Amino acid sequence: MQPANFASSSKNLAMLQPENSQPLAVIGTVAIDAVETPFGKKDKVFGGSAAYFSYAASFFTPVSLVAVVGSDFPDEYKGVLQEHPIDLSHLEVRAGKTFSWQGSYESDMNSAKTLRTDLNVLLEFNPQLRFAKAPEFLFLANVDPVLQMQVIDQLERPKLKFVACDTMNFWIGSKRPDLLKVLAKIDCLVLNDGEARELTGDFNLIRAARKIQEFGPGTVVIKKGEHGVLLFSGSRFFALPAYPLESVFDPTGAGDTFAGGMVGYLAKTGDLSFENLKRAVSYGTMTASFTVEDFGLEALRRIQLPDIESRLTEFKKICSF
Repeated sequence: MQPANFASSSKNLAMLQPENSQPLAVIGTVAIDAVETPFGKKDKVFGGSAAYFSYAASFFTPVSLVAVVGSDFPDEYKGVLQEHPIDLSHLEVRAGKTFSWQGSYESDMNSAKTLRTDLNVLLEFNPQLRFAKAPEFLFLANVDPVLQMQVIDQLERPKLKFVACDTMNFWIGSKRPDLLKVLAKIDCLVLNDGEARELTGDFNLIRAARKIQEFGPGTVVIKKGEHGVLLFSGSRFFALPAYPLESVFDPTGAGDTFAGGMVGYLAKTGDLSFENLKRAVSYGTMTASFTVEDFGLEALRRIQLPDIESRLTEFKKICSF
């Protein structure tokens, strides 16, 4: 089945034409989720790793989204993506149901309990990339590492300035050899603290990050939820606390939003120096701080880049001494 090329709103049409290469591409999931938190429950939430990532990254730069959805995917969700400069020419539509995740959070909101995962059309997803000009930045969101490698193999590495990747406990445990092949091909791995410990077998996060670097990626970003983020690049290290929030409504997608803000900023600036990596991590943190304030993408839809900049300015004051 041929991928769908959704029409865009007029204000973004010029940026969404397939012949116009985007500097950043992401492959991942676009999903219909069901989420329950101590603050509420919602059965149909627009989610998925690629959806969160692309929406967050597009505050900074145009993005090409590579994913698959089923024939049940609502038009209103497509419209949400069309609100931003997100190229949908690689968003494939297949007969069947869209990938779906159902989860719940306890009172501490630090981790989700997965109640159900239905891969659906994702099971047969075999992306065929047709970029007129290959993107310079690539993010491999949380999907099967075999699928991540298929994307890497279709792009010419010399043209890629920066390849970053996400993963999860399931792939670490079930497809470790395939994941290690991916890690040998990338520049940056983004994962949470539990995943870093499982991947390396080391409880100490500093040692864990150094071991991950030995697998291939020179840069490792370890997310610690409400406790902030750690950045390792070469021999250098940077730690940043999380933005303090009085209320966290729904943490789903916060990690993907963080990655979107971080890699989106890097693609916008084209600067991979350690100082700019630190700024990128800060922008990712600020962008993610909005996501958790509502279900799905709703909080991100209410903001613009100046809101992220304003929160970052406030955050700098909090962290200065």
